[in-house]
Amino acid sequence: MSNLVVHFEIHASEPQALIDFYGQLLGWTFTQFGDMPYWSIDTGDGAIGMNAPGNGINGGLTQRQGPAPERGGPVNGCNVVVGVDGSIDELFQKGLDLGASEALPLADMQGIGRVGYLLDPDGNVFGLISPVLSDGSVAMGGG
Repeated sequence: MSNLVVHFEIHASEPQALIDFYGQLLGWTFTQFGDMPYWSIDTGDGAIGMNAPGNGINGGLTQRQGPAPERGGPVNGCNVVVGVDGSIDELFQKGLDLGASEALPLADMQGIGRVGYLLDPDGNVFGLISPVLSDGSVAMGGG
């Protein structure tokens, strides 16, 4: 058996603020588990489901149990990188408009794609990646 990543979690000081942010930015939907401060995240069509193969994963959002990450500090844990359909430049800007800040600017990585990182409104770092470079050529997996 492979040791594949099948779930991710985002920690939030103010869960509703990040539910709103990721819902508006990426179209993710959130479902709370009863009265628990935990929400499942449905990232959309094509994600792995119970006994269903997929190309992506779903996750969860939980109440943070301590202070938010220190701005400018190193990543403590893992971060999520989201594959982008459409214009990564427009989505990156939309994230900024919704209250994110730039962690690493968008840049073309030959053989990989166009990649950039944002800090969500609570200081969690996440990446955006597209196989389409800034000149419109496809770096990976394209024909």
